[in-house]
Amino acid sequence: MAKHNGAIVDRNVRIALVGCGRIAQKHFEAIASHRERLELVAVCDTDATALATAVRRTGARGFGALGDLLAGSDADVVALCTPSGQHPAQTVLIAAAGRHVITEKPMATRWLDGKRMVEACDSADVRLFVVKQNRRNATLQLLKRAVEHKRFGRIYMVSLNVFWSRPQEYYNSAKWRGTWEFDGGALMNQASHYVDLIDWLIGPVESVQAYTATLARDIQVEDSAVVGIRWRSGALGSMCVTMLAYPKNYEGSITVLGEKGTVRIGGVAVNEIQHWEFAEPTADDKRVRDASYMTTSVYGFGHPLYYDNVIRTLRGEAEAETDGREGLRSLEVLIATYLSARDGRRVALPLEY
Repeated sequence: MAKHNGAIVDRNVRIALVGCGRIAQKHFEAIASHRERLELVAVCDTDATALATAVRRTGARGFGALGDLLAGSDADVVALCTPSGQHPAQTVLIAAAGRHVITEKPMATRWLDGKRMVEACDSADVRLFVVKQNRRNATLQLLKRAVEHKRFGRIYMVSLNVFWSRPQEYYNSAKWRGTWEFDGGALMNQASHYVDLIDWLIGPVESVQAYTATLARDIQVEDSAVVGIRWRSGALGSMCVTMLAYPKNYEGSITVLGEKGTVRIGGVAVNEIQHWEFAEPTADDKRVRDASYMTTSVYGFGHPLYYDNVIRTLRGEAEAETDGREGLRSLEVLIATYLSARDGRRVALPLEY
């Protein structure tokens, strides 16, 4: 395990951001919300128009290539908002330059690439953070506490649904979208935060059995999937994902059925607690109504809270909530799912011994 470089205590943390597209806008908002502790010093994009827009918005120095950014900026940490398949090589380069790394989800599209990222950051004695901002949503924080306090008793069954809409124009908007190498499909890209809940909320997975399909979109990867899950605890569950909901994003939900409790969190992106019932009441039950929130965004509002943990970790005030090893846990479930669908078999975890 890496011991990591010294804490940043006498100044603001300096951050650079690479990839100024769709998700970068959430990062810009979050970084600005922490301006008293975090300074955006550089942005980077190979697309000159996107780069110029980001420079105008942020006032940060612009670079057309990651190597130039590393050579020409003094950033402590570099955030990757680039296509998923580019994360591994970029992480290795950033780590070799002695900078910490924040990578958007999924951390990689291949299992060995994910491991390579962790090993590179360990070897360079830098931190690797994987963005899992949905964990910070108030609804999921309440559910996490209920599981940790064993309010469900034994958990019997868990159901996750992601019924969203991604039209063909979405995939046509960039050449990397809908490709195996750079993007991954409905499970790996759009639903990856929900795949994260499988392990983070419920616990280690024993095995998965999956079907995937490309039913309507002209892409390499799946637009729909169904996964059967067995946890080590004996609990059974399913995950149903599609990007073909008509005519818009319809539901992102998780339902947990246990010996002494039943909870359903739904809405378009697990933003509404729709059922909350336990045999034994606690003070958290009074927080249920306040935890739900309205949203039209599937991203939620967790990025500022996520960045708070990153800043406090780099200042030596906290431990990383989602480091590279934590990122590998959901990546392993994803890869097992794809192997199962490809080979038509049950795939047990861990993938390696």
